[in-house]
Amino acid sequence: MTVSIDVPDRPIEAVNAHGSRITWATVDTWVVAKRHLLHLVRRPDELLGTLMIPVMAVAMFGFVFGEAFGVAMDVPGAEYREFLLPGLFALTMAFGIGNTTISVAEDVRGGVLDRMRSLPMSPVAVLAGRALADVILAVVELTILLALGTLFGWQAHLGLGAVVAALGLLVLLRMAFSWVGILLGLLVSGPEAAMKYFALVFPLAMVADTIVPTDLMPGWLALPAEWNPLSSTVIATRELFGNMAAPATTWVGEHALTMAVLWPVAIIAVCLPLAMARLRRLGR
Repeated sequence: MTVSIDVPDRPIEAVNAHGSRITWATVDTWVVAKRHLLHLVRRPDELLGTLMIPVMAVAMFGFVFGEAFGVAMDVPGAEYREFLLPGLFALTMAFGIGNTTISVAEDVRGGVLDRMRSLPMSPVAVLAGRALADVILAVVELTILLALGTLFGWQAHLGLGAVVAALGLLVLLRMAFSWVGILLGLLVSGPEAAMKYFALVFPLAMVADTIVPTDLMPGWLALPAEWNPLSSTVIATRELFGNMAAPATTWVGEHALTMAVLWPVAIIAVCLPLAMARLRRLGR
């Protein structure tokens, strides 16, 4: 497989300067991110399939099952959809792990990462470019979800600043899950194995305050659901959007905004160095 990656020429003296290293790492990160984005543009069926996930999620959970979940929560369907949309925003961010893991596994098998490592590129940029592409795609997905939610009657009630803060938390969550996907993609034996590991995302996504509040879950399930990183982000975004939310009865619920920042930062702090270490060991 032929891989074309345009890496700008750089003098050795410039690379040795600390400021220049940061500059070139930024440039290299964008080069790698652009490669992933162009790959999606050149394969519109894959792009369409990716963007259909949030559309189907709104349709299925908001309308097909929405009335039933609303009855369980003792609220009308319209109010349940206001409760639901922030949960679907976070679910969409979580489900992106699958595409990231499969894409990285394909690059490992196809020798793309080995080719990148042989070029005068920043080692961090080889993986950070994938994470940046995921974040850009996440912004597109959130834009679609916001438009759909508005079309179906959902709205934010606390102003533009709160909306921007909520979207920032969702993008931060996607960045964290992107590094989880990158690490898994480097560890699995190939794209086929990556698809099987993607099944593990569903318990993570559903055992959280996403579709129904944790106080409706059995006691043994409520505790892990409360400490699920998705729950913190969902509760925090509901607060920032001014949407209906279950009363905060746990420590995590009372500190959701703080935990919605700490969880992704902790995940990135663990997965990023592990992914870099694994990248250095590839081919050995």
